[in-house]
Amino acid sequence: MLVLSFVALVVFWREPRVRDHHGVLLPRFVAAFLDSRVVRAVAAAVSLLLFAVTVAALAFGVDDANNPAPYLVFVWLWVGVLALSLLFGPVWVVLNPIRWIHLAVCRMARVDPDAAILRYRLGYWPAALGLFAFTWLELVAPNRTSQAVLGSAVALFVVLDLLGAFVFGRTWFRWADPFEVLSRLYGALSMLGHRSERRWVLRSPLAGLEQIQVRTGLLGTVAVMLGSTAYDGFSANPAWFTFSQASPVPVLTQTAGLGAMTLFVIGTVSLAGWAGAVLSGTDARGMATVFAPSLVPIAAGYAVAHYWSLGVYAGQHTLTLLSDPLGTGADYLGTRLLMPNSDLIAPTLVATLQAAAIVLGHLLGIVHAHERAVARFDRRGALLGQLPMLALMVIYTCGGLLLLFAS
Repeated sequence: MLVLSFVALVVFWREPRVRDHHGVLLPRFVAAFLDSRVVRAVAAAVSLLLFAVTVAALAFGVDDANNPAPYLVFVWLWVGVLALSLLFGPVWVVLNPIRWIHLAVCRMARVDPDAAILRYRLGYWPAALGLFAFTWLELVAPNRTSQAVLGSAVALFVVLDLLGAFVFGRTWFRWADPFEVLSRLYGALSMLGHRSERRWVLRSPLAGLEQIQVRTGLLGTVAVMLGSTAYDGFSANPAWFTFSQASPVPVLTQTAGLGAMTLFVIGTVSLAGWAGAVLSGTDARGMATVFAPSLVPIAAGYAVAHYWSLGVYAGQHTLTLLSDPLGTGADYLGTRLLMPNSDLIAPTLVATLQAAAIVLGHLLGIVHAHERAVARFDRRGALLGQLPMLALMVIYTCGGLLLLFAS
């Protein structure tokens, strides 16, 4: 299917077609609702409340399986940012509690929140490192759901994120906060977006991908998004699980596996970018980063396929646990006896959705890579330059489906 799609693109898509002004304008009342300060304030207040509940549960709750903090972090935050961003765009820009805490401190101190001690020049690299650290916490760290481990991780993240914002100003959140960057990248695929004049439109995901700003570290960030999800599927393989657990230091072995999967993505994309540049007769420097946005829909497809069941079922269970965050027997929300509905995780439905998400993600990736190629190279260069990336995406598709259904 991917090869046939590529042939169709070569025949019928011979010049750039994605433009910033494309899209259908939303009705004024819908746009007004989306831009409403009241709506944004309510959303931010809910996010700050959930952040406070997480901190309270980690500090004062019971350290057992009914503590909602791990579910709030690993389900509502990690999977929730993915889902909300794909639907509504980069929502974490509004919901990010650390951004609001930073703003409140700056206002109390009567300091401009955009004031910076140092000029920011780190690109996406802090976000890449932050995402790698979070996925390590999720997939590798021993006792990751305990109050000691998770509480220390949350405290460290808050301190480092605030420190970055005080040193570099609010530009830190845009480029370095791992969850804001994650939300912006996944949010590029949302059908809700802005034109250059900031008017709300319904658009093609390709238009959002074209708006991703290419800076140093982008490939590393996308590689973590893609590689960590692939490793999560791979780690369920009995052979790897047995090997890693039998190693002298399982944590180091698993960390090496997670790092190797991320480096594999960086290496293969860099190789495909270099080969494409050679075939098209263009400069190979930075070519892999130029095409890095084309990997975002692939990463999103893997993530949806991998986390659908967790998000649907454990997401409902989180609401049950939230009714008694400190383990005192309370029922603040009246949801303590709520039983998660399993209709949306029926095996046939999940298998179909997983396969569709992976294939659709790769199709969007191929189309976007083709759009970038025809916008930058002549016709012959665009045709030849895409072949290595096409081959890589076919390999990724087969590997993703194999990992998914073999686990």
